[in-house]
Amino acid sequence: MGINPFQNFMVRYGATERIFTEGDLGTTMYIVQSGKVRLFRMVDGQKRISGTMEKGDFFGEMSILEGLPRTMSAEAVDDAELIEINSMTFDKMIKGNIEIAIRMLRKLSLRLRDAERRLESLTLDGRAAIAPRATAAPRAAAARAGGGGARLEVEGSEAAFPIEGDDTLIGRYDPVTEQMPDVDLSQVDLKRSVSRRHARLLRADDGFVLTEEVGALNGTFVNGAKLDTGRPQPLQDGDRVSFGTVKLVFRR
Repeated sequence: MGINPFQNFMVRYGATERIFTEGDLGTTMYIVQSGKVRLFRMVDGQKRISGTMEKGDFFGEMSILEGLPRTMSAEAVDDAELIEINSMTFDKMIKGNIEIAIRMLRKLSLRLRDAERRLESLTLDGRAAIAPRATAAPRAAAARAGGGGARLEVEGSEAAFPIEGDDTLIGRYDPVTEQMPDVDLSQVDLKRSVSRRHARLLRADDGFVLTEEVGALNGTFVNGAKLDTGRPQPLQDGDRVSFGTVKLVFRR
């Protein structure tokens, strides 16, 4: 992530220590450097967990963007190091980390789509029916219609990820946007080198092509050659594919 420019903005929290509380006026956002942070709301005296942030994840950005009170509470799960960004350093952070900037745009896009669905529901039905968030569930249902036996096998392991649709998103679950990729490499990416939205595997007329997503860090490689973002790369049976440090073999 290149934290050197923000080293002076590092703050540390002990296990279970509160970072901020729902309803607080906030002027800062946070990027997790180590440890984990839990986001939650209190409902009838009980914590309702909204998500757990790990290294590279960010939270609290809406207070900077909108100037509104905190919509949930945050506390450290274990000892955590965070970069604290205020309105003065926000611009510098956005320019220095394209992945966070893109994830922030995607989160805002999801919020906009949710608002549009709610408005459409009110218009059509005359009542405040809330449409479900467009996450992995609809994509997974569509993906099962594809089939074809293609898969990504983890080198040196019996683990494999089936490719079940015509458009397969590869990455790691993103607690910021609540989006789940079709192929979630979280369990095999011990170094967290795979971006949340890293690449797409698309079914073409004569096979499959791989494209790297905008904002993906640490590179995408096919047989050792680095891909250019957005440029399709045809895949053949037996090709070795790397997402960051995760090495797989494409089979079909």
